[in-house]
Amino acid sequence: MVGQLIGPVVPMHGLGGAKDLPIPAPLAIAGGTAALVVSFCVLVLAWRRPRYAGTRGSGRPLPSGLAALIDSDGWAWALRLLGLVAAGWFGWALVAGPDLVTNPVFGSFYVLLWVGIVPASLLFGRIFRALSPVRTINLLFARATGGEPSNGVTAYPAWLGSWPAAVGLFAFVWLELVNPHSAYIGPVRLWLAVYVAVMLIGSAVFGDTWLSRADPFEAYSDLLAKLSPWARREDGTLVWRSPLANLATTQARPGLVAMVAVLFGSTAFDSYKDTPRWVNFVTDLGPDVELLNTLALVAFCAAVGFSFTIATRTTSVDPETGPEHRALPSLLAHSVVPIIVGYMTAHYLSFFVEQGQTTLIQLSDPMVSGQNLLGTANWTVNYWLSFHPTVLASIKVLAVVIGHIVGVVAAHDRALELLPKKHQVVGQLGLLVIMVVYTATGLYLLFGS
Repeated sequence: MVGQLIGPVVPMHGLGGAKDLPIPAPLAIAGGTAALVVSFCVLVLAWRRPRYAGTRGSGRPLPSGLAALIDSDGWAWALRLLGLVAAGWFGWALVAGPDLVTNPVFGSFYVLLWVGIVPASLLFGRIFRALSPVRTINLLFARATGGEPSNGVTAYPAWLGSWPAAVGLFAFVWLELVNPHSAYIGPVRLWLAVYVAVMLIGSAVFGDTWLSRADPFEAYSDLLAKLSPWARREDGTLVWRSPLANLATTQARPGLVAMVAVLFGSTAFDSYKDTPRWVNFVTDLGPDVELLNTLALVAFCAAVGFSFTIATRTTSVDPETGPEHRALPSLLAHSVVPIIVGYMTAHYLSFFVEQGQTTLIQLSDPMVSGQNLLGTANWTVNYWLSFHPTVLASIKVLAVVIGHIVGVVAAHDRALELLPKKHQVVGQLGLLVIMVVYTATGLYLLFGS
């Protein structure tokens, strides 16, 4: 695993397993699923009308001074410059740095970017697009040629939706979780070279809409940002908005279910692939470990997407006033976002906190030659979480359970909006069942396995 190579002191996802829970793992699993069912029952009784339908115009405007600062060209260019500087520093280590596990490339890519994008987007909204170096390069190229970054050779096809981002996300998780050479600099260089080329060529053809729909990191950040308090009204006004109300504004489009399936399924596979059962299975079958892991990763992602689609379509809609039956999975996919955040927190918390500190130390020495260019080389890593495994294990349980409860709330509110009155309770049972399965399976993979 990449994390084991970056920091040999602590395993990739830290400590905190079933033995560290203040209660037995089976009881934690039972309690988590019970909390989900009880929450649904309370919602059915107390939440009888949709509260977040049509919330695109809601929210409390930010103070005028703060809004003016955030909307200013100077602020936008400061963030773009920060993104370019960070990309340049990373690129220096990527191109000229040695192929050693202490090269900060690995921690920057797998820890600060992939895991750090979650808290950053929850706190600051659509942060990746503000910092994105490929978006800035596309902007500079368009301005240099007298064009607009939003204009390409042709319009982005609506039917393509978020499918390119789903493919990009799968390509990343395959590199991280399956590629046996993910901790060598060559595959990372190749992956990023292809990523930059595809993003820049696509934006030249389709304009910067391509980046919104195809850049896996930007699309992921934008999706997570729907749980942040930052939002814009339809007239462009920057507002504070309830995260649940903000989540309800997630636009349903083709490929959205695939995106959440890849994000959720890959995290579940990452938990499963290190279990003794799977390790023994692939070891016994000989040299085809990469193929078996690839098939398993596909299976986990497909299982999430298929089960969610079936669960959301096990109801009836009003043929005259309701949405198309086939549109229900996309219209309810936003309810999986809190679940993804819960699993990412449970799965990567100690990894991010501790390996993130290691990466910040390594960033002072991109050539791994004993330099201290940023003044962080003498820092020490705080392993408090690993030294308190019971606290860590408890946080994991809470993160998974709270994520599912918030997901149930989001799904319930949307069901009240979409489904005919006589189906508003029964129509949610399929989704409730699959969320209970997700909760129990997730807690089992985190602790019971």
